[in-house]
Amino acid sequence: MNLIQKYFPELSNEQLALFAQIEKLYPQWNEKINVVSRKDIDELNIRHVLHSLAITKYVKFKTGSSIIDVGTGGGFPGIPLAIYYPDCQFHLIDSIGKKIKVVQTIADELGLKNVKAQQIRSEAVQSKYDFVVSRAVTAFPQFIALTRHLVSDKNINSVGNGILYLKGGDFGEEIKPFKKRISIVELSDYYSEEFFDTKKLIHLTL
Repeated sequence: MNLIQKYFPELSNEQLALFAQIEKLYPQWNEKINVVSRKDIDELNIRHVLHSLAITKYVKFKTGSSIIDVGTGGGFPGIPLAIYYPDCQFHLIDSIGKKIKVVQTIADELGLKNVKAQQIRSEAVQSKYDFVVSRAVTAFPQFIALTRHLVSDKNINSVGNGILYLKGGDFGEEIKPFKKRISIVELSDYYSEEFFDTKKLIHLTL
């Protein structure tokens, strides 16, 4: 919790209490259904919560923004973002039903009224959103092909509507076709922990 407070001093006591609950809920659920890598569970705040919240360092979503988290897995980045932005709407989707069941249960236990979790593939979703967020569920060009239809053309935020993709490693070849519309941020600009040395945020404007 000290790390979350260090990097996000603007969080209210209520929000901090919710992040403290996350620390307890995920290990409990992970014993039943493996929704977070077992090697990561002891570093949940760094590898999952702070990683997810890096998006808020790049853009502050305006009230009323809608965000879809594609391939949410255990609820990242969607759950931490929903805590940070109680006045925005979050749709968390995954094709694996047991993970979505855990995500919805955790959202309910946290009292997050702004979260809807659904077992569905992105291709089948008909709604439009300000942003698609995700944590490297597939190669970037494939992800764009599967999700670009989800992005609304009505822009209300300080950066253009599009995809916010958290990814590590070398992906130079993957982004070549889209370079004119891409911004890349090194997460080490935001965080000092070694985990973030190779992690980046890609913003593709659509």
